[in-house]
Formats: sequence, C-alpha cells, structure tokens
Amino acid sequence: MAATAIAPVAWGSNYYVTHEFLPAGHPLWGGVLRALPAGVLLWAVRRRRPSGPWWWRSAVLGTLNVGAFFALIFVAAQLLPSGVAATVMATSPVVMMLLAWILVSERPAVGQLAGAALGIAGVLLLLTGSGEIPAAGVAASVGAMALSSLGYVLTKRWGAGVDVLSLTSWQLVAGAVVLLPAAVLVEGAPPALDGAAVAGFGYVTVVATAVAFAAWFTGLRHLPAGTVGLVGLLNPVTGVLLGTALAGELLTARQVGGLVLVLAGVLAGQPVLRAALRRGRRPGTVQCAGAPAPEPDVSGQDRPDDLARPHRHTDAAPGGVVPRDLPVVLHRQAPAGVRARPVSARRPGGADLAVVPPGHRDPAG
Repeated sequence: MAATAIAPVAWGSNYYVTHEFLPAGHPLWGGVLRALPAGVLLWAVRRRRPSGPWWWRSAVLGTLNVGAFFALIFVAAQLLPSGVAATVMATSPVVMMLLAWILVSERPAVGQLAGAALGIAGVLLLLTGSGEIPAAGVAASVGAMALSSLGYVLTKRWGAGVDVLSLTSWQLVAGAVVLLPAAVLVEGAPPALDGAAVAGFGYVTVVATAVAFAAWFTGLRHLPAGTVGLVGLLNPVTGVLLGTALAGELLTARQVGGLVLVLAGVLAGQPVLRAALRRGRRPGTVQCAGAPAPEPDVSGQDRPDDLARPHRHTDAAPGGVVPRDLPVVLHRQAPAGVRARPVSARRPGGADLAVVPPGHRDPAG
C-alpha cells in the first residue's frame, strides 16, 4: 500500500509544479513531453520490447491510461470548475471495484464500499466548485474517469507475467504517440521552455510519471483494484496540502473535515486493516495437539490453498477441548498414494480421533 501511495502523492504534487513552472496553454504538448520521455526512460532501464499480443495491448492500455485520459482531462479542465472535475474523478474507486468484479472476479468487500463512500464525501467537502456546469465538461470528466478505470483493471488482468517497468514503459510511449497528432492539430508547435520549465518537466517526467505509474501498476498487481482506487484519493489530499504548505493557501474547517473523511475512507478499504479488525473480534483460538502452527493470513480474503494448510477451530469450549459436535479436519495435503501421518485430537471423555486427508483409503479398513 505504501508503494502504491507514491503514485497519487506524486500526481497531487503535479498541480503545484504545473502551475508554478510549466508553460500555460499547452496541456496536450505537456502530456506528450511528460509521457514520452518517461516511457523511454523506463524502457532504457529494462530494454524489453513488446511481443505477441502485447503490441496491441500496449496500444489499448496506452490510449486508455495516458492518451485519451490526458486529452479528456484537458477538455474537462477547460470547461469545468476544478472542484467539480475532481469530484467526478473521486468516483473512480467505485467504478474500478465494479469493473474488477466483472473482469477479474474481485468481489468488492463491505469495507471497500464503505471506504469509497467516505472518500467521495471527503472530496466533496475538500473541493468545492462554483459557476455553471456545462454538460460537455461533465461528459469529458466522466469519460476520463471511466476510461482510465477500465485501463487500470485491464492492466491488472493482462499484466501477469510481464515486469512492471516494461508494462509501464510500453503504455507511456503508446499514449504519447496517440497524443502527438492531437497536440500538433490543436496547439501547433511545441512551447518554448526556459530553465524553470525544463526543471519542472524533469520532475514531472521522472517522479510524477515514470516512478508514479510504475508504483501504481505495482499496486494493481499486488492489491485488489478497489483498494488501489481508494489509495488514489490521496491525490486531491496532496494537492490541497501542498497548496497550503507552499502557496500560502488556508484550510477551512470544512476542508479539514474532508481530509479526515478521505483518509478514513482510504484506511477502511485496506485488507490488512479489515483482517486485523476481524482477528480482534474472534474469540480465543484453540490448536489441537499434533497440528503445526497455522500461518497468519493478512490478506483479508480466503486463500485458495487453505485446504492444503492446517486448519484451526475457534469458539472452542473452555479449557481448550474440541466440542463433540464439531468436525475435526487437521492435515497437510499428502502426495497421491502416500498415507499421511495421523493427527490426534481428543474428544471429551478421552477418545482419540485419527484424522487423515479427505478421500484417503486405508488398506487396513
């Protein structure tokens, strides 16, 4: 989770760097100058070209996550108050949860849905907009949110077996190639850059793009998509805090309340926290004699290999005695044709139970 958080924190710092150092009026060229050098930099580290289906997959993901996203965000920024656009983007965790449920069979947990509700409420308090709200601007913002959410979930589905740096570099280069014609047609020649702009693009390219996207896709590989989406709510939090610390902006009581809600929503959706809360609610666990110590499960979800690991009974009777009406299954999976060493468990009254893997046939009857 800490590695994933690098991405929204870096993206949140983009607001200040862009406003203070980058040339105004060239957002499409800014996207090209941001994505292309970052993709080339990551490719230089890994030096691996796409192969097989990854030629078209890179084009699809680069369009969804970089090219179309940057273009639609540009349109939304031109037409909408910043608070409205940010609020629309804050619904991304919910969309990612639904898409992950459909595409990668990740059913959203109650904690994730509650965290998303808290996070959206916090963003509503944190960012406020005013003035008219054009339908075209809302459509562009919703499109950017939906396409990027789909691209992130597809990255999670397709990315197994491909190292994160290569996966990220291919998407950034493809996205820049998609953006380049739009930048030339809409904005003309690239902007002239002074020393401050070069330094700003250096930060945006290396930290806010290369490192940030690699961290984001690493999170998608190791965490549920809904959890990653909730971590993304740190983006507006970072932007507001940097504006307060560096630009002299003041936080209102309402914004402080929004910050607290966003952080609570991010934490509520984390599997580690949910697992810790469940363990805190469980009664004492009794381990029967002869069974090896069970491995802790911090994922917050059932693991597919649980049947091959030692199981334990909870809600046991006082004194550590297994109640007579509870089935006892304590084993490690044995190879085919090999008898597992029995594990003893004592019932009330002194009788021993020999427990072997399910389906085992004892030649002795």
